[in-house]
Amino acid sequence: MSSHGGSAGPSRKSVELGVTLGIALFGIIVIFGSVKAGINWGAEGPRAGFFPFYVGLLIVAASAMNVRNTLREDDGGVFAEWGQLRQVMSVVVPTAIYVGALPFTGIYVASMLFIAWFMRWLGKYGWLTVAAVAIGMPVVTYLIFERWFMVPLPKGPVEEWLGL
Repeated sequence: MSSHGGSAGPSRKSVELGVTLGIALFGIIVIFGSVKAGINWGAEGPRAGFFPFYVGLLIVAASAMNVRNTLREDDGGVFAEWGQLRQVMSVVVPTAIYVGALPFTGIYVASMLFIAWFMRWLGKYGWLTVAAVAIGMPVVTYLIFERWFMVPLPKGPVEEWLGL
């Protein structure tokens, strides 16, 4: 596929605008949160929202400049081809699910499933290797962090059931 073309993938311009608008939205959220916390001076000095308010303003102003620059320049280039984006999403989506599952399953069960998924699906390893590594890594992590360094990691219902 060619790197330039209408159906090869999303345009560079549309991706830049999307990211810029997302960052601007973050800046607006910071501004509103800062106003709720107070952006003026209190008896002790600046209130909690004073500095974040101005950082939010800078984020929105920088985003406005990025929108202006993006709209002025358009080389018609493609950001990435759809196949490339599918490859990226094949890593991003399972990673997001892993992070979202951590508070509910604990780090050990989530890590076991995450490792197994990647080894089997992307790495095409055999089930014996997948099981050995997917079970072995959380066990080694538990021994090193929880037993050796005495650093507790997030646990879920399975760890509670096992008394860990």
